[in-house]
Amino acid sequence: MIIAALLGIGVLSTFLVVARSKSHDFGPVPVATVPAPQAESPDCAKLLDAVPDQLGDYETAEIADPAPAGVAAWRDSGEFPVIMRCGLDRPGDFVVGSPIQQVDDVGWFRVAEGDRVTWYAVDRPVYVALTLPDGSGPAPIQQLSRVIAEVLPAQAIDPAPPR
Repeated sequence: MIIAALLGIGVLSTFLVVARSKSHDFGPVPVATVPAPQAESPDCAKLLDAVPDQLGDYETAEIADPAPAGVAAWRDSGEFPVIMRCGLDRPGDFVVGSPIQQVDDVGWFRVAEGDRVTWYAVDRPVYVALTLPDGSGPAPIQQLSRVIAEVLPAQAIDPAPPR
């Protein structure tokens, strides 16, 4: 009787572990196409070749077809992925006087969008955007900053004139 009860608990535990791991299979990450005139540039190719398989708790994720050029994605067990886009146009709100935050030698411009935040690396030869879900912590931007600093040379920022 005790063996049957222990066996039942073992089977139930295994089922719960498998069910939990399957419940977070969201499939490929859909990424909308946005203007990214430099997405296929040598700079973006170097960056895409250098991005890590993991950013903090986020692991490389497949991008749904049609996958835009210059994009990488990572996902954890949550609903929202981390998405990096390379080769974008200058962010529309990035004007003279905009606050810039330094993270590991990379200058970032922050744009909040509901339950997500997009950070734009604005001191490199191409603009790089990193969209993070709320509560993702500092690891993704810190790790990507180190990669950007290694593969893309720093340059003076070029904000638009104030409005």
